[in-house]
Amino acid sequence: MRDHPRDANTPHPDIWTGRATNRIQWLLALVGAGCMGLGIELAVDSAWTSGIAPLVMAVVGCIAAGLLVLFGTLAFVHVDLKLDKECVEVRCGHMGVPRRRIPLAHVAGADFDPQITPRHWGGWGYRWRPEKGTAVVVRRGEGVVLRLLDGHTFTITVDDAEAAVRAIRARLRPNAPGPVH
Repeated sequence: MRDHPRDANTPHPDIWTGRATNRIQWLLALVGAGCMGLGIELAVDSAWTSGIAPLVMAVVGCIAAGLLVLFGTLAFVHVDLKLDKECVEVRCGHMGVPRRRIPLAHVAGADFDPQITPRHWGGWGYRWRPEKGTAVVVRRGEGVVLRLLDGHTFTITVDDAEAAVRAIRARLRPNAPGPVH
């Protein structure tokens, strides 16, 4: 966690943005590119004498595995969090997919989690666990846990998560309902 000096009375910007990045994902993307290269190499310069069917299966398998690994990892190299006056928007990777937009009217509260790990969620990426909720985990470290009005949670790893939680809470205060009796 970083020390970010901010007075409690300092107004928050109209649009708060945050990001988390995982550079290790680039290594996995290189592995995917290598698998694709192997498939192409097999297709172009193969000396297989056992028939065309095994060659086609090897080429298609290498290229398919390479594409799956390449695009699966590039989708979660980073996550962007954007908070405006109406919603929280989460976008993953360079194309912004998968994307989730949560209206602030559906958010009951926000909490800071100082230690989110891929191990607790079953790996990197867009995750769902029945006992924990949904998460976008691109690296270990700090994150935001949104408590939704439907009882679910949505967790996002993002740098300066404490500032994100303060900004979300500041936007929720005017819309917060009174106590229910």
